[in-house]
Amino acid sequence: MFSYRHAFHAGNHADVLKHMTLIATLQYLTQKDAGITVIDTHAGAGLYRLDGEFAQKSGESDEGVRKLFAADIYNKQNKPVVHTNTAQAATETIATALLDYLNCIASFNTKGLKIYPGSPFVMHSQLRDGAAGAPRDKLKLFELHAADATALHGNMAQLEAGRMISVERSDGFEALKALLPPPNKRALVLIDPSYELKSDYARVHLAMQDAMKRFPTGNYAVWYPVIPRAESHDLPRKLKALAQQNKKPWLHTTLNIGQEDAPDAKAPPKIGPDGRAIPPKRPGLRESGMFLINPPHTLKAALNAALPQVLDILGRGRGKGFAVESGG
Repeated sequence: MFSYRHAFHAGNHADVLKHMTLIATLQYLTQKDAGITVIDTHAGAGLYRLDGEFAQKSGESDEGVRKLFAADIYNKQNKPVVHTNTAQAATETIATALLDYLNCIASFNTKGLKIYPGSPFVMHSQLRDGAAGAPRDKLKLFELHAADATALHGNMAQLEAGRMISVERSDGFEALKALLPPPNKRALVLIDPSYELKSDYARVHLAMQDAMKRFPTGNYAVWYPVIPRAESHDLPRKLKALAQQNKKPWLHTTLNIGQEDAPDAKAPPKIGPDGRAIPPKRPGLRESGMFLINPPHTLKAALNAALPQVLDILGRGRGKGFAVESGG
């Protein structure tokens, strides 16, 4: 229990989908003059080293954020994007949601891509600190894993944001109850547990049921892995039913980077610098999803523009694709 460490997965394709969606959502929500409370129920450590032991061991960022930057689609002048897929060889401008995501990641890296900001830093980057008469937004972070909670405290302290940010080592599912509705009556809640425990799926659904009773006008975003488990496929269906029961708009998006062909069993093994055979990579997670209740009305168009470009670079084989559906 509690062995999950996001450092192994930082910057993978699931983070790309999650953080691109969060940035687009917060950019819309912060257009209003009123302040907003942003809550992350499973905040992790906050910052991750892509050149660190955990990330290097998994190599998952190689199939995510590193691949996006290596594709040379990004620069601050927003030059044209040239698709690498010959079937989509047309030149087009980089989608705004993708550019904003890459801008955010680049802002944490001055020399090479070494740092990946987790959800707490990604969300903080979009918030207003009350300077020059702007609204003062709040960021409330919860993490139960002891080591990650300690790291989160230290990482967030670097921002010197004072009471704008609160960090607490506790169960985010339980902590959420006391925060809804927030004093400013505006909130974005991110729920993204590790799903290491099968019971997390039920806890997400229960937390969302409770949240909708306490604060039905809040903005909610749930991330989940799409894996061969009944609970994984049931969760978005249950969240859709919850939104419909409460007569609230919803949006569901998924990104599947596809499955690479299995290596030729007759091919000789690859040999590492130490002269030993390099074991084949584990398949790993191929697909994840985001389900939002009360999403911005602009989000569907933003994702439909960005995800084809993301998939064109990150897609790697059979089954790749994306979907964006909405209702309400």
